[in-house]
Formats: sequence, C-alpha cells, structure tokens
Amino acid sequence: MTVAQKRPASSKLENNFISNLQKQFPELVPPTVAIVIFLAAWQLFAWTPGATLPGPIQVIQDTWILIIYPFYDKGGIDKGLFWQILASLQRVAISYTLAAIVGIGLGVLIGVNKTMSKALDPLFQLLRTVPPLAWVPISLAALRQNEPAALFVIFITSIWPILINTAVGVKEIPNDYNNVAKVLQLSKKEYFINILIPAALPYIFTGLRIAIGLAWLAIIAAEIVMSGIVGIGFFIWDAYQNNNVSEVILALVYIGVVGLLLDKFMAWLQTLILPEQK
Repeated sequence: MTVAQKRPASSKLENNFISNLQKQFPELVPPTVAIVIFLAAWQLFAWTPGATLPGPIQVIQDTWILIIYPFYDKGGIDKGLFWQILASLQRVAISYTLAAIVGIGLGVLIGVNKTMSKALDPLFQLLRTVPPLAWVPISLAALRQNEPAALFVIFITSIWPILINTAVGVKEIPNDYNNVAKVLQLSKKEYFINILIPAALPYIFTGLRIAIGLAWLAIIAAEIVMSGIVGIGFFIWDAYQNNNVSEVILALVYIGVVGLLLDKFMAWLQTLILPEQK
C-alpha cells in the first residue's frame, strides 16, 4: 500500500519537473547559444598567430586547481576564490547597508524640503560623478588603513543612486495623495508610513538595484590598488603582477557571475515587496 502511494507521488513530481523544464527551455536556449558562440569566437581568436590572451580551454587548464579547490586556506592572503569573493561580499554588505540607510534618509529629507534640495543638489551632483578609483587616495589619506578605506570607497560610490532616486520618488508623490493626507489630518509619522514610503518605494528600489552593481564595481577597484587585503580585487592584481593571466580571466568570470546574482537578488526582492512591479 505504501509503495502504491509512493509511485503516483513520484510520477507527479517527475511530470512537474519535466513540465517546468519544458516551460524554461525556450528561455534557456538563446543565452546558451550566445555563450557557446562567444566561447567559440574567443577560442578561435586565441588560436590566431600572435594572440597573447589565453583561450577558454587554456584558462581551464591553467586554473583547474583554483576551480576544483575554491575553499582552500593557507593563511594570510593565500586563499581560495570562495574566501576571496566572500571577503569582498562582506565589505559590500557593510558599506551598501550603510549607504542604503543614509541614502534613503537624506533622499527623503531633500525630497520633502525644497530649501535643502536647492542647497545640497549641486554638491551631490558634483560628488556622484567622481569615479571610485579617485576616492581611493583620499580615503587612504584620511583613514590610514586599507580596510576602512575600502569600505568608504564602496559607501561613497553606491550612495548616490539611492539618494537621488529616493529624492525623486518623494518629489513625484501625486498631489492627490497629499490632499488625502491633509483631509484625513494624518500626522507626520502616519504620512511617512502610509503615504510617502509606499509611493516612493519603486524609485527607492530602482536606486538600490543600481547601487548594488556600483558597490560591487567599487570594491573591485578599491581592492586592486589596496595591497595586502583578502578580496577578489586584490587577487586579480596579484595574479596580474605574477603574469597569471588565466587566473585574472577566471576571477573576472566569478565577478560577473556574482554581480549578476546580486542584481537578480535585488530584482527578486523588489517583486517580493512590490508584486505589482513585475
């Protein structure tokens, strides 16, 4: 009797899996074909006379140990790629969270206060155009240590899209919402919770999604020029210094994958909190 009950359940699971696979298949084919074509073109380019960059086959051969042993740890900065990426992600998480808190707070402030907006907007527009690498010497000179300097570079790079998009979202709240708040005589706290934040959330998430990509870019740039810290950026610089181009390419692949996953995570979080924004 138990076996008879298990068979239909197992069959149902298999049918559901096959059905889901068939639904996803049309979505998987185009990117798979594009990746295969890219790898084939890259390999052909690597085989041309005078080519200096290794092809995908050589990259895998040269970095096979790093691929199959990502968790090794020999102490110091001699760690596997898992630990290098984890260290970078930890820095991003700390600074990005702080940037989100400060950015949303300042964005709301300048969104509701026209005087503050006029006073601070030119300064913000000026600072947001400064590239991450330009902040590195300033942060090192001010903080004197690599770790806090790297955290500051991520923070100052990622805060601007959050701040600016939040401010725009607050300014774009429909007048009807404000009129309803006046009619209902909502307190500032009630207005903030029930009107301002829900109306500005789509803009806030747009800023958060842009910022997570910038934060990941910033930590790579910061780690490249900050020696002696564990992280994927320093791993790239160290590999380049030792002429291990295949290791650099492998690290770039990992960086791209992690960046894609971060973006997908923020998109999923947005659909979770704002289902209508799918």
